[in-house]
Amino acid sequence: MPLAEDAVRVGLACGPDRDGRWRGWYDIRVRAGELWTLGLHPDQPSARVTGPSPPAWWHAAAEHRAGWRGPRRRGNV
Repeated sequence: MPLAEDAVRVGLACGPDRDGRWRGWYDIRVRAGELWTLGLHPDQPSARVTGPSPPAWWHAAAEHRAGWRGPRRRGNV
């Protein structure tokens, strides 16, 4: 692994959502200094937004290709 084991912290939270199904959320944190060793830092040109966001259709097309159907609601199984 390119990072020291103690430089990365992974947390997991679990709990039921509104319709009673259990869900899990990951929280991944990496020390900023460790990211510098990989060449990832705020001074990188790609770390800042340099232009407008893609149009809405682009996001919709990407979600469609990924098979994302939105949040599930009660009765929508």
